[in-house]
Amino acid sequence: MFELIEMLIIGFAVGLSGALVPGPMLFATIDSSMKRGWTSGPKIVLGHALLEIMICILIVLGMLSLIEDREIYIISLIGGSVLVLFGILTIRDARTGVIDTRDKTNHIYTNPVVAGLITSASNPYFWIWWFAAGSALVIRGLEISPLAAVLFILGHWMADLSWFSIVSASFSKGKELMSSRTYEVVILSCGIFLIFFGSWFAAGVLI
Repeated sequence: MFELIEMLIIGFAVGLSGALVPGPMLFATIDSSMKRGWTSGPKIVLGHALLEIMICILIVLGMLSLIEDREIYIISLIGGSVLVLFGILTIRDARTGVIDTRDKTNHIYTNPVVAGLITSASNPYFWIWWFAAGSALVIRGLEISPLAAVLFILGHWMADLSWFSIVSASFSKGKELMSSRTYEVVILSCGIFLIFFGSWFAAGVLI
């Protein structure tokens, strides 16, 4: 019983330490929350979780061990390029400088669930973490029992959901107090971060 609780706590602690580090998912949450409200955070986490479910299935099947350096390079190049595109589209929207919460345009990059999936899948750090620490911890949980592995994943998701819900709620409230100019600056900053983050990975592979 103690080992099961331990895996839940480890999952939450590890998940929170990763969630607190600024990354593409954070800035996608800020962007989406200011456009669509506080539910964007949980929806982005849902997209993130869907991808992690697929990864956990691969771990259980033993297929993650087949991924080698070549695949990592390809993921970094494609992922970095996608993040750059995501950033450009974010900046394009920000240039309007208008806070319009009625805008329900369902572009791929503005759908919170899809945004969570895209920003996770295109983030090379996400894959590196799962190939190393994440897979090892899931396997450790499986050695105890399938329930232990499930509790580790649940703890991980609880951390993500807690943090990104707080971020989403905060920025969805804040947009009501912002001028159009301040709103534009915040969203532009998110877009610029995504472009630099993606370029850093893509350039690192090409050099």
